[in-house]
Amino acid sequence: MENKKVWFITGASKGLGLALVKQLLQAGHQVAATSRNSINLVDAVNFNGDTFLPLSVALGNDENVAAAIQQTHQTFGRIDVVVNNAGYGIGGSIEELTDEETRDSFEVNVFGTINVIRHVLPILRQQGAGHIINISSIAGIAPATGWSVYGATKHAVIGLSEVLAEDVKSLGINVTVIAPGAFRTNFLQADSLVLSEKKIDAYADIRASHERYSNMNGHQAGDPEKAAKVMIELSEMSEPPLYLLLGSDAYSRAFSKLELLASSYKQWEALTKSTDY
Repeated sequence: MENKKVWFITGASKGLGLALVKQLLQAGHQVAATSRNSINLVDAVNFNGDTFLPLSVALGNDENVAAAIQQTHQTFGRIDVVVNNAGYGIGGSIEELTDEETRDSFEVNVFGTINVIRHVLPILRQQGAGHIINISSIAGIAPATGWSVYGATKHAVIGLSEVLAEDVKSLGINVTVIAPGAFRTNFLQADSLVLSEKKIDAYADIRASHERYSNMNGHQAGDPEKAAKVMIELSEMSEPPLYLLLGSDAYSRAFSKLELLASSYKQWEALTKSTDY
């Protein structure tokens, strides 16, 4: 294969990450993939060959992440594409979620991404090339009722990606932040979703929102196999986009948010400008 690349993918034992790993290996790429449990990862990928490097990584552990990046580089000689895919959903009002639940979600969804980027950048800088793909969510643009902390983590991923892209563009490194809508994965199942154990009766709208999302499971519009193909296509572009929505639902929600922002900013223009000298 002429355009063979080395990929480093987090959260690869299920969902979009698993679909991507399988397609890449089938196409002849070299893939280092991480999961909290490498045995489960190996079983899920079901591939025998030296182009696959399964890694057990706790993304919140900086030293653990550094070792995984180093092992990947030593094994394959370079790293071309990094996909920060690991993450999970967390639902509940801010007062229902504990400090530990909230911090744990930021540990994986935000700081895990930052840890990977911190340790892979020296390699990409030395190469003068590379592509970092950060998986956010449409919830990072237009979050729904009952998902405040999840929306905050995914909004953080968008913000850090925007500035990262500016910081590294002169180094030959591309950055893309992807905001998927609902895809037919196990994201809404118990192993990928945390709901607050504490329930406060006053938050009836939050309970209704969670029930709607629960009923959606298995009927999401997005096809993870097609999403994986898009990510591979991105890696082949000489000038990939910084922002990419995935799914018609994500597209619709994003443009509704754009209209809301434009309307709100315009409505309060006079008050906004009243603070100038």
